[in-house]
Amino acid sequence: MSKKTVLITGANRGLGLETARQMGQLGYHVYLGVRDLAKGEAVATELANHGIESEAILLDMANPATIAPAIEAISAKSGSLDALINNAGVNLDEGRKASEVPVDAIRETYEINVFNVIALIQAALPLLHKSPAGRIVNLSSILGSLTYNSDPKAPLGDWRLLGYNSSKTALNAVTAIFSYELRNTKIKINSAHPGWVKTDLGGPNAPMELEDGAKTSVWLATLPEDGPTGGYFHLQDRLPW
Repeated sequence: MSKKTVLITGANRGLGLETARQMGQLGYHVYLGVRDLAKGEAVATELANHGIESEAILLDMANPATIAPAIEAISAKSGSLDALINNAGVNLDEGRKASEVPVDAIRETYEINVFNVIALIQAALPLLHKSPAGRIVNLSSILGSLTYNSDPKAPLGDWRLLGYNSSKTALNAVTAIFSYELRNTKIKINSAHPGWVKTDLGGPNAPMELEDGAKTSVWLATLPEDGPTGGYFHLQDRLPW
């Protein structure tokens, strides 16, 4: 396949779908990582109607058994991978205080937001190494900033969510540690804060539209050779860890 390729998790709706649309508009062949193949194929048809080349891949970030087959399918079709955007994530805190969040909910949050992201990165690295310039984007959040979470005056308000925030803090650490291992390669890995976006997770009162929310991921997935790695960004501004 001559086109550049990108795998996006949670790509059948919301921010993932908008990211897929923007990457497709840049000429990438988009692998839509989805939990429901029928819904993913419907999205691929919709994107094709707008001239975007994509295909649905079964990849459920709540089910790590789907990771290896998804990567094997991409390897068979493309032989390499130019970008991996870990977009899928969950918030199971439901607004509860730290003292009230069930530990099982936190475990499930970490499985999807951290552990299975690590598993997917590890599985995808051989294909990313075959790219002239592999890029990995981990969808974090400003809520994952340990600097802000430890400051009572920081602009997080009451959004001090035990499971979600700490999982994004952990994901930021994953980004930093992988960036050290990959420092002498052509692969770049960064964390992205999309902003407070109108999605199922962000809610209808969020100030940002999907189009702007996807911009950080798209920028980091298409960085030039002299672009940053091991960073934490919103749009092109660096955030405090």
